[in-house]
Amino acid sequence: MFDMKCKIHKHTNIKTGLTKEEVLKSKPNVYIDQNTRTVGQIIKENSITLFNGINVVLAIMVALTGSFRNMLFIGLVVINTVIGIIQELRSKKVLDNLALLNQQKAKVLRDGKVVQLPVEQIVKNDILYLSSGDQVCVDAVCVDGSVECNESILTGESDSVEKRFGDTLMSGSFVVSGKAKVQVVQVGKDTYSHAILESAKREKQYPSELRDSIDAIIRFCTIVLIPTGATLFIKQMMDAQTPWRDAVLATVAAVIGMIPEGLVLLTSTALALGAVKLARKKVLIQELYCIETLARVDTLCLDKTGTITQGSMKVVLTDGLGISSDEEIQYILSRMYTALDDDNSTAQAIRAYAGKGDGTCVRTIPFSSARKASGVVFEGEKAYITGAYQFVCSQKQPWLESRIQEYAKQGMRVLVLARGSIIGNTLKGNHEVIGLICIQDVLRPNIRRTLSYFYKQDVDVKIISGDDPRTVAAIAAKAGVRGKAIDMTTVKDIDQAVQNYSIFGRVTPEQKKQMVLALKDQGHTVAMTGDGVNDVMALKEADCSIAMGSGSEATKSVASLVLLKDQFKAMPAILREGRIVINNIQRSASLFLVKTMFSFGLALFSIFWLSGYPFKPIQLSMVSLLGTGLPGFILTLEPNEERVQGHFLWHVFGRAFPGAFMVILSVAVCNLFRIPLAMSDAQFSTICTIVASWTSLSVLYTVCVPMTKLRKILMVCMLAGFVIGLSLFHGLLYLVSLSFWQIIYLLCNMAIIPDILLIARNLVDRTILKRK
Repeated sequence: MFDMKCKIHKHTNIKTGLTKEEVLKSKPNVYIDQNTRTVGQIIKENSITLFNGINVVLAIMVALTGSFRNMLFIGLVVINTVIGIIQELRSKKVLDNLALLNQQKAKVLRDGKVVQLPVEQIVKNDILYLSSGDQVCVDAVCVDGSVECNESILTGESDSVEKRFGDTLMSGSFVVSGKAKVQVVQVGKDTYSHAILESAKREKQYPSELRDSIDAIIRFCTIVLIPTGATLFIKQMMDAQTPWRDAVLATVAAVIGMIPEGLVLLTSTALALGAVKLARKKVLIQELYCIETLARVDTLCLDKTGTITQGSMKVVLTDGLGISSDEEIQYILSRMYTALDDDNSTAQAIRAYAGKGDGTCVRTIPFSSARKASGVVFEGEKAYITGAYQFVCSQKQPWLESRIQEYAKQGMRVLVLARGSIIGNTLKGNHEVIGLICIQDVLRPNIRRTLSYFYKQDVDVKIISGDDPRTVAAIAAKAGVRGKAIDMTTVKDIDQAVQNYSIFGRVTPEQKKQMVLALKDQGHTVAMTGDGVNDVMALKEADCSIAMGSGSEATKSVASLVLLKDQFKAMPAILREGRIVINNIQRSASLFLVKTMFSFGLALFSIFWLSGYPFKPIQLSMVSLLGTGLPGFILTLEPNEERVQGHFLWHVFGRAFPGAFMVILSVAVCNLFRIPLAMSDAQFSTICTIVASWTSLSVLYTVCVPMTKLRKILMVCMLAGFVIGLSLFHGLLYLVSLSFWQIIYLLCNMAIIPDILLIARNLVDRTILKRK
C-alpha cells in the first residue's frame, strides 16, 4: 500500500468545479500515453540503424576506390528505408484515427456542469467524478464519497483499498466499486506513478518468438560481420597480387551480403499491414507483436457476460420463497438500487425492473468482484443484501440451494435477497433470505459458429465467470462450449482445475489471474477476453489480452488489442490475420537468409582457401533484387491461413540452408575447375554470380511450391528479370564472355540445382521442420 499522501494546496469548490478562467491558468495533463510512435520517431528509427550505418561506411569505402557503379547497393538501402517509413506512416495514420474511438475520457466538473473530456484536457485542481470501472489517470485526493481501488498495477497487491475523504488516489489504479469526487493534485509526468506505468502497462514486453528470433539473427550477424570483413580485407591486402581497390570491393561485397536488412523491413512491414487490415475491422492493435501471439494461441479464456453473451441482462422473475410477495421484493429492490451507486449490468437490470424507491439510507456497501454482493442499511431497519448465495449466506440451506439450482440449470443468474446485520464491510453472515432474483442474458449471434471455428483450429476454449457454475454451464452448453464445469469456491489446486475443466463459475479476480498463470506454466499460449475491472489482473498476465470497446477504461488500458465494436465474431478473422502475417514472414525470411548464409560461408572460404572473394558489390544486386527483395515482399501479401507450426528459426534456417549450401558448394567446385577450364578471375566471378542468382531463384521456386496464380506470375517476372539482367546489363554487372566448355559447365550446374533443392526441401520438411 502507498504511504505517500498528496496535499491539496488550493481547494476547488466541489459543487461547481473550476471556472473557464481557472482552467486556462492551470497545468494540463499534457503527458499522453501514445500507442504509436511520432512521425519523427518513425523517420529516425528507420533511418538511423546499425545496418544503415554500416552500409554508409561501406559506400564511402567504395567511393574511395572510384568504382561508383558498385555503390548501387546504397540505392537499395535508401529505397528500403523510404518504403519502411512510408508504410509505417500510413499505418500510424490509420491506427491513430482508430485510436480516437478508444480515447480515454473522464467526467469533469466545470462551471457547475459535468462534462466528458479527453484525459489530456484535465488540469490541476479539476474535480473528477470516479465510479466503478474508471481508471485513475492523475494523482488526486478524495473530497466527497468513497470508492474501492485496485492498485495492483502499481503495487502488485491485488487487495482492494478503500478511499474515503482525504485519501490519495494514484494514477494507474482503477476503481472497483463505489462513487466519489476527487480533486486533481498532480498531472502528466509529475504523477507519482508515471515512471512505473511506463513499464507496467501496455509497454510490457509481450512474448514474441518472431521478435526474439530476428533479434538473435541480427545479434549474430552483428557479431560476425565486422571481424569476418576485417579478416578478409587483411588477408587480401597481404596478397601482393591483389590491388587495394579490389580488396576493398571484395570486402564490401562480402559484408553487404551478410547484412539481412531486408528481413527487418519485411517483418515490420508485414506486421504493420496486419494492423491496418484489422483496423478496418474496427480492431485496435495496441501491441504490434500480439498479432503473432494470436496466431500461436492454443487456449482462449472467455468471460461469459459481454463475451459469449450480449451483456444485456433482464430480470425475468422473482421468487418470494413463500416469505415475500413479488411486489414486496420489487419494493425492497427499488429502495436498495436507488440508494446504491452500482452501475454494472446486473444493477442496471434490477433498476429497470424495480424502478425508483425512497427511504433514508444510513449506509451502503457497493458491489465488488471480490464480495460478489451489495448491501444497504436504511434508518430504523435491518440491512438488505443482494448477491450470490455463497457470498451472502454463511450457513448452508439445502432446500434453498435446490431451488437455486433449478433456476441455474435454465441458464439464469440467481441472486438472493437477504435481510440481516452488516458488520464492517463484510456482507456474508447468518442472514434471512427473503427472495430470489433471476436474471437472464442473451447469447451473441453466431457464437456457436465462432467457438466451433476455434475448436477446429485446435484452440481450447475456457469460460471463466463469477456466476453460479450451473448457470455458466447451461449458457456455455447453448454456445457450444465443450467440457465440464466446476465451482471455483471448492477448488484448492488451480493447476489441476485448469487441466480438467473448461467451464468455471464463482471465479474471483485473483483466481482468474492464477488460472492464466497456471495455463502459461503448463506451456500454453493464452489469450483472454474481458470487459470489466475484475478482468484486469488476468488480462495483464495473458500472452494476448483482448478488451471489449464498451468495457471499462482500466480493461482497455492493459489490453493488447481492443474490439471497438464488441464484435466477438471478428475473433476468427484476427486469428487468420495473425497466421497470414507469421506464415508469410516465415516463408519469405528464408529468401533473405540464403544470401546472408552463403556470403558468410564464402567469406570464410576466401579467408582460408579461395584466392579472393568471388563477387563485386554490384553483382549481388541480382540476388538482392530478384531472389530476395521483390519476391519476399510480394509473398507477404498472399493469404496463408495454415496453422503456425514449429519454431521460427528452425523453419527459416531449415529452408535457407540448402540454397546457401548449394551456392557455397557450386563456388567451391567451380574453383576446382578454374585451371582445367582455363577460367580468368573475371570468368570465375561471372559463373559464380550467375550460379548464385540462379540458386536464389531456385530457392524462390521451392518456397512457391505448390504454385498459385500469384506465385506463377511472380516466378515468370523474376525469371524474365534474370534473363534481362544477363543480356542487357552484363557490362554493368561485370559479366564477361565464357568459353564453350565453361558455358556447358555452367548449364550443367544450373540444370541440377532446382531438383537438388526440391529434394532438400522435402527432406527438411520431413525432419527438421517437424521439431517444435
